[in-house]
Amino acid sequence: MANDAAPPRADATDVRATCGASSAHGPVTLIEPRRGWHMLDWRELWAYRELLWVLTARDVKVRYKQTALGAAWAIIRPVLTMVIFSVVFGQLAKMPSDGYPYPVFVYAALLPWTFFAAAVSASGQSLVGSANLVSKVYFPRLIIPLSSIGAGLVDLAIATIVLLAMMAWYGVGFTWNLLAAPLLLAGVVFAALGVGTLLSALTVAYRDFTHLTPFLVQIWMYVTPVIYPVSLVPEQWRWLLYLNPMAGLIEAFRSAFLGKPFDLGGIGLSFAVALVIFALGVAYFERVERRFADII
Repeated sequence: MANDAAPPRADATDVRATCGASSAHGPVTLIEPRRGWHMLDWRELWAYRELLWVLTARDVKVRYKQTALGAAWAIIRPVLTMVIFSVVFGQLAKMPSDGYPYPVFVYAALLPWTFFAAAVSASGQSLVGSANLVSKVYFPRLIIPLSSIGAGLVDLAIATIVLLAMMAWYGVGFTWNLLAAPLLLAGVVFAALGVGTLLSALTVAYRDFTHLTPFLVQIWMYVTPVIYPVSLVPEQWRWLLYLNPMAGLIEAFRSAFLGKPFDLGGIGLSFAVALVIFALGVAYFERVERRFADII
């Protein structure tokens, strides 16, 4: 092609059409990397929304491909975890559950935690797993960890049906608190996306994070009130616990499904921390995005 412009780079992060530039084949589009710190380009993400949908659908299909039980694994994993926790911590350790049946109490926390843990692990490895795609064609790289998190929402929806059935079995009534569940889920998604995008960017440069991420997720669970209630922590120190974004959000999930009063202060603090993590994670991701294709 008779064109003096340099060919587009696969690792570019900024797309713009040059006004007035043309060739024998029409207008020329230059793709150049943006430098410095900048926030998420929502308009560009929206333009690639169909790609996000395709990659999410692909992840959902691949997750249970060639498995005998298929999507049933979305139920089996949290249910088996709930049974083990109920026996070990509910029956043997006599862990308090704020007056609710321990299986329902712990399963209501396992729902958001299982989604968060799976989303962080999947999105953290997503860029390395899509190396061929990243190095060959331009698109917003944030689409890849986003699609990994979107696939986990399907598992969460399936597992929630089991929780509703357990509530009916144990006689836990439904309340208006359930209306808060979508907002709380948004907070969990922001936290997962912030941590996941940060880890995905770090994993591209430092493969140590491939081994560090599972350990980090495991330790994180024990500092989050999944198997124990927040009431075990002295009230004057609970604000420290709520600096863990998943602590307030998981306790809020329990309140939504079990009909407990909401701790608005704790929820607000954890939600704010989740938003800060999201902003920092995405900002770092956008900062180093232009190098992905060169080093992946």
